[in-house]
Amino acid sequence: MPVGSTTAVSTASSATRTPCAGNTASDRASWCDFSIDTDYYEEVPDTGVTREYWFTVQESTLSPDGYARYAQTINGTFPGPLITADWGDTVSLQAWEGVAGPIIINGPSTANYDEDKGMIFLSDWSHTTVDEQYYYAQSVGPPTMDTALINGMNVYGEDSYSSQTGSRFETSVEEGTSYRFRLVNGAIDTHFKFSIDNHTLTVMAMDFVPIVPYETDILNIAMGQRYDVVVTANKASIASDFWIRAIPQSSCSENDSPNNVRGILHYGSSTSLPTTTGHYYADDECIDESPHNLVPYISKDVSQDLISTDHAVTVSKNPQNLFRWFLNNSTFETDWTDPTILQVSNGVNSFAAADNLITLPNANEWVYLIIHANLPVPHPIHLHGHDFFVLAQSTETYDAATVQYNLSNPPRRDVALLPSSGYLVMAFITDNPGAWLAHCHIGWHTSEGFALQFLERADEISGLMDADVLQGTCDAWGKAGIEQDDSGV
Repeated sequence: MPVGSTTAVSTASSATRTPCAGNTASDRASWCDFSIDTDYYEEVPDTGVTREYWFTVQESTLSPDGYARYAQTINGTFPGPLITADWGDTVSLQAWEGVAGPIIINGPSTANYDEDKGMIFLSDWSHTTVDEQYYYAQSVGPPTMDTALINGMNVYGEDSYSSQTGSRFETSVEEGTSYRFRLVNGAIDTHFKFSIDNHTLTVMAMDFVPIVPYETDILNIAMGQRYDVVVTANKASIASDFWIRAIPQSSCSENDSPNNVRGILHYGSSTSLPTTTGHYYADDECIDESPHNLVPYISKDVSQDLISTDHAVTVSKNPQNLFRWFLNNSTFETDWTDPTILQVSNGVNSFAAADNLITLPNANEWVYLIIHANLPVPHPIHLHGHDFFVLAQSTETYDAATVQYNLSNPPRRDVALLPSSGYLVMAFITDNPGAWLAHCHIGWHTSEGFALQFLERADEISGLMDADVLQGTCDAWGKAGIEQDDSGV
């Protein structure tokens, strides 16, 4: 169980919901009057249900690997309480250092399974806090993490050592039963290869986008990415206990315990320590899953009639001798007390250079975002407010004259890797008014200014929000007197 496990307070029961008619182990594609074939961008169920969760951020002492230190938690738990809702519900929240948690949206899927095992939340972990590490990250470079956790748990030290502390995440299965696991990489700076010894993963969704299922032994999962997989328990003849592995990739993720981030899959009532061997892979690498495997089930193509914005990534030190990341020679910095959305509400239409702001005034136009770098570091790029289409992704030097775009149902998600010394081309359509951030999902890089924002259909934003609530929230934040020492993201 997660450290200090409790549940969030919700006005609607969700964890014990009654599935939609027809959604059974033999037909997970059905969902009430809808199905996996429903285009969820165009049609959404109206359940009439609002699920309201009340969260309290608390200061705590945690020891997820047996080593105690300060952390912040949500309702006393790490990871935070599970948010669960059905497709079509409205979710209202009242409320990296423990302040994170999983969310499940129940709905149809592209692969059948017998039981839903819920979340597997991956995170890296250090025996000093992120705030303590931040100055080192700014002045020297990314710090080495002490270990990593699976659902907020792991040991520290080898199994044969009497000094080992902590405990591993464990889950039990029955032979012949298939299980759904929902993987989340919530790390600040760790790219994992995930696997279960001797078992095959059937991947059926990425970043909440259902895909045509494919099979793999090892799943690459970058910071911020999510995958849904099905595992069939059919290996009881081999062993009764198997290692679950989340392996930090040292080519981009420094960790002192790279071979000891493990949980345990037990068959039946067994509680033994596994002796199984992990799946073989040739190279320690930080890559995305092959785009040839990431085929969205609901097919959508991309238009060549577009607006294009091109951004070169660089890094250098500022006058204070601290690292800052730049997009087209501009590092991102926003004021917590006066965010873009508040400025829009107050009628501002001229923004500071450090806002790294791109205006998109028109509805339903295609935007291509091109990000490229000559640095030997991969970056997981996340866009808020949209699923984007991955048109091109390569470790080669970007050349607009020769790059080939995949416009026919390309991978569609909200986090994709900018490969080391390469480029990423992503596209989205302006169908969601707002101020949307695009940023690197490595926490250090985000705090050091690796971000830009799209101001989309600004004229429509004020009509979609409560200006008084927004102003009151920002005023309260300003009165709290919290010192800002980073980009504001």
